[in-house]
Amino acid sequence: MKQNRITELDLHDVPQVYHNLKYNDGEIYFADNISSIPGLMKQFKVNFIAYVMVTAGKLTLDLNGITHQLDKNTSLFVDRKMVIDNVKHTEEFRCIICAMSTDMGFAFFNKSLLQSIIHIMSNPVIKLEQNEVDLMMKYYELLLFKMDHQEMNFGRETVRDIIRCFAYDLLSNINKHLDGDNDGEMLRQGDRIYRRFMLLLAENTNVNRSVKSYADELYVSPKYLTSVCRRHSDYTASELIATSVVSRIKQLLLYSDLSIKEVAAEMGFDNLSFFGKYVKKHLGLSPNNYRKANGYGK
Repeated sequence: MKQNRITELDLHDVPQVYHNLKYNDGEIYFADNISSIPGLMKQFKVNFIAYVMVTAGKLTLDLNGITHQLDKNTSLFVDRKMVIDNVKHTEEFRCIICAMSTDMGFAFFNKSLLQSIIHIMSNPVIKLEQNEVDLMMKYYELLLFKMDHQEMNFGRETVRDIIRCFAYDLLSNINKHLDGDNDGEMLRQGDRIYRRFMLLLAENTNVNRSVKSYADELYVSPKYLTSVCRRHSDYTASELIATSVVSRIKQLLLYSDLSIKEVAAEMGFDNLSFFGKYVKKHLGLSPNNYRKANGYGK
């Protein structure tokens, strides 16, 4: 946990802060009853994305200086680098929370889902109907059942498929509560460019790794695109592209039967040696060793 002017909570800090996680595979965490977490009342910044659904009681907090009040059946979306402060809750407060790395978010969300998320981030609190909450709870119960039966085959892969379905249905339900198409709002040029860039990343097959090609498609300079990305996410355009590409590479390495050479070709790498260096740079291991280290084929 980083201590600067404000405490920064990284994803790998989560197991240290809260020991009763329901699920933890290093990139995705599920928990409930988080009201007992020490230091929850202090101001902190998250370096991951999270979804919170209140199942009982009430929660009040400041998100980037804006106060939000959540009661039963209310959902909250927290984006990377958001500052959380003044957390208060009633004694009976309970919730379900899912936290995941940014690149895992890229792996889960396609263009239509990402567009929903862009809308949601301007209004991160959504009140769900009881039948929508019931569906989300069914998914959660299925996850708990799956995690209690680890002897079944394809454990982590199945859990991630369940979480992906959870995300799809959740965002589908939330779309019903959005007021029209927020793209019609008056936005600054930088806001529009960033939104369009993120949508291009989501719909791209991830073979495009050039900042210039994205900038050309958006009719801006690479330097301007990078400055826009830094202002909106603290990432450069190159870093966001790499995050998207690496998330796809990880999916193919761990959850497909493609050979290393076929994965490289699928991702647009003509040179197998360059692909190996790219993977080692971003994942710390060669493609083959990354598969071995993550139990591929077991």
